[in-house]
Amino acid sequence: MNIGEAASRSGVSAKMIRHYESLGLIRPERRSNNYRSYTDQTISLLRFIRHARDLAFPLAEVKSILALWGDDKKGPEELRSSAMGHVEALEEKAHSMRAMAQALRDLADTIDSREKPEAPRFEAA
Repeated sequence: MNIGEAASRSGVSAKMIRHYESLGLIRPERRSNNYRSYTDQTISLLRFIRHARDLAFPLAEVKSILALWGDDKKGPEELRSSAMGHVEALEEKAHSMRAMAQALRDLADTIDSREKPEAPRFEAA
């Protein structure tokens, strides 16, 4: 499929698709006329990247995660360890986000009681 269809199916703009290609996040096939050709696998990668970016993942981290799928040099244990390192980092971020949500709930409760809001209470993660 061409870049327009890939953009439509993935939810990623054609400009960002070209950017992700320039960063090496995706590698579309090239036709005999040198036009890019996108496969269903590329669409899946683009959706993954879009979702990761929606969750505020830095592009360097997205690239590192994607590299796990294509790394033939690392053994299974090293790949598993790397993947679990990403999982642990995500779980720490989720814990911090829950703490921030609670601080905002506390603020909302204070506002509802018409008391003057104090500095936010935030328990460090």
